[in-house]
Amino acid sequence: MDNSTLAVKHLTKFFGKKQALSNITFECQKGHIVGLIGANGAGKTTIMKSILSMIKSDGDISINGQTSTFDNHKILSEVGSLIEYPGIYPYMSGRDHLKIFTDDTKDKAQRIQDIITELNLKDYIDKRAKGYSLGMKQKLGIAMALVNDPSLVILDEPMNGLDPKATKDLRELILKKKAAGTTFLISSHILGELQKLAEDLIVIDHGKVIKKTTMASLLENNNHYLTLSTNNDPQTFDILKQANYTICSTDPLKIILPSEKSVENIMELLASNNITVRDLRHIDDDLEDSVLKIIAK
Repeated sequence: MDNSTLAVKHLTKFFGKKQALSNITFECQKGHIVGLIGANGAGKTTIMKSILSMIKSDGDISINGQTSTFDNHKILSEVGSLIEYPGIYPYMSGRDHLKIFTDDTKDKAQRIQDIITELNLKDYIDKRAKGYSLGMKQKLGIAMALVNDPSLVILDEPMNGLDPKATKDLRELILKKKAAGTTFLISSHILGELQKLAEDLIVIDHGKVIKKTTMASLLENNNHYLTLSTNNDPQTFDILKQANYTICSTDPLKIILPSEKSVENIMELLASNNITVRDLRHIDDDLEDSVLKIIAK
């Protein structure tokens, strides 16, 4: 049984003679948060716009098992999205924006109030949007994308302009919606935040998919490091080098920690040479390091 909310097959797009997308193929499983990663100009926004029929591209797109094309995309009523910057009418209040975007159902007012509460919009939701900051506009755009409880949500740089508190609120709301079965496709240059959210990853470079993996698999293959501060760092450097540890830097003293050599091995080695360890910290490569390695290859 196919459990994909979104299936993209052989998506290709030219702008004149320039090819922006080349044979893009991937799926987003129901209830998963999928990160779409790549450098500026890699094709992330073009992919999202193609899925949302904002531009016409070649290839096949299906949402919840229904084909969606540039000319026939009724299924997009089940999709919420925020691409680039939200379209805000300056002389309307935030609440009026939500009223326009919310489906006319018996619980319309409650859903509007719920999203206002979940994203902490209450302090300015009834003020005209012309006075909103970038972060306020961004939160309103996200609220409009989520207010109808769509099965698929597509967000392009959703953390743009958000302060740390608003970023945390959004992260918690996305995880809450995900737990309820909502599928997310998220593009973000803030990879530290994406690392906290995404389960599956699609890495794009020059309009091509160069890696499809899971967050767990990608991070599992990262290097693990130790930084050390001792009573004699130069001697520690010599001891570790003679023991064939890979030393990345000397200030601070940083080594790659091989899986077959535990911290205990290092502590015993240094203690046997009368070295006192004053501070020891673990450091792992993060998502940014992993993505840069993939693109470099």
